[in-house]
Amino acid sequence: MEAFPPDSPEPGQPSSSGAELAPAPPMTVSAPSPNTSGIRLWLRDLVVSVAASVLIITFLYQPVRVEGTSMLPRLEDQDRLFINKFVYRFSAIERGDVVVFRYPRNIETSYIKRVIALPGDRLWIDHGTVWLNGEPLREKYVPDEFRDLRSMAEIVVPDGCYFMMGDHRSISSDSRDFGPVERPLIYGKAVFVYWPQRDAGPVR
Repeated sequence: MEAFPPDSPEPGQPSSSGAELAPAPPMTVSAPSPNTSGIRLWLRDLVVSVAASVLIITFLYQPVRVEGTSMLPRLEDQDRLFINKFVYRFSAIERGDVVVFRYPRNIETSYIKRVIALPGDRLWIDHGTVWLNGEPLREKYVPDEFRDLRSMAEIVVPDGCYFMMGDHRSISSDSRDFGPVERPLIYGKAVFVYWPQRDAGPVR
């Protein structure tokens, strides 16, 4: 015979209050709603995407800020852009590339300029016209109003060095002033302006 607390009705008998004691309902576990699962998947994908973006930017691209107007009209003062830090480990520097390098006279400072001549190239400048290996260089990236009349005697770009010039020739301090830049000083290629929105786009 089972024991029950004092004054407790036997199973199946009415209690003193007149209410019948019913067995407790079984415990149930409800599956998460489709909406909850969808939100969790979306949050997971978002976290993965953000983490991947941070890794890519940290190890492949670097955000930099332009200071000055020597690369007008494409790059304006205070433009923000990404530079690719690893591209030149797998491919060669080419004429026309816009690159970031450490200023040869003070490596604490970085410059951004366009590559005009490669190692071994013969270069001279005649009243603003750049001659490269006996031919005038066509420079569509330099508007007429940004040209100057400076001249420079012929040089042969040394091995392992690159001749840099700004697109705004009349105000640019570049290889005409500090000479060709050694390869180890070049650490990135400008690839994309991301801010401000009006300037956003690839750097060419």
